[in-house]
Amino acid sequence: MSNEFESRLEREKLDAMKELAYGASHEINNPLANISARAQTLLRDEQHPDRRRALEAIRQQAMRAHEMISDLMLFARPPALALQPIDLTELLSKIAAELATECERRNVRLTLQLPDAPVEIVADAQQLTVAINALCTNALEAIGTDGTIEITLRENILQEIAKTPASVTIEVMDTGAGITDEVRRHLFDPFFSGREAGRGLGFGLSKCWRIVTDHGGTISVSSESEAGTVIQIELPSEPELPGEPEACGEREA
Repeated sequence: MSNEFESRLEREKLDAMKELAYGASHEINNPLANISARAQTLLRDEQHPDRRRALEAIRQQAMRAHEMISDLMLFARPPALALQPIDLTELLSKIAAELATECERRNVRLTLQLPDAPVEIVADAQQLTVAINALCTNALEAIGTDGTIEITLRENILQEIAKTPASVTIEVMDTGAGITDEVRRHLFDPFFSGREAGRGLGFGLSKCWRIVTDHGGTISVSSESEAGTVIQIELPSEPELPGEPEACGEREA
């Protein structure tokens, strides 16, 4: 009974913190947007190089803060999932194509291991793209230059006669600096910085975790220091709908 009460208290505290974060973020975001807009307006008429550089720095930093606050608001109060049938092979191919230029610039080899046939699940394509992009960005930051990223998609079919998989696994492997147990324990914490481990973790992986769990999925990490990292996402072929039993998402590291 005591454990149940403590768990409920922790959930209530977390919910209160989320609402506080959302309200504060909303109030901060408006002046940041105003600062950025005013700096942009002044830039149009400013000819002096030094003043232009100063105004551009103000604009960029205001936009950076605005994006961080927007991420915090998204984490505190995420939008409802826009669920629809999507082909994961197509989605992952598009993500890889968009990463190609940056990978080439860094001399990073990006490979895809995909089934020959389409793999269809019900998911929010836009949010899932954000989640997978966060994993790939994390992998690129870990590598820096000269390395390999491999994205693998597997179907987890319980019965041979099933036409659709019970779940799917998306795996992102990188050959960059691995992560220590201490960093791994905090990997999905908002604003946790693992830059000392070669990874700028910011809010990207927190968003990834939130999106995956909202889909009723799980995310796990396998890594050793200086030996690369593998992050796996497992998603059900179709998330539980509102009104049905709540899907369980595990946060593993």
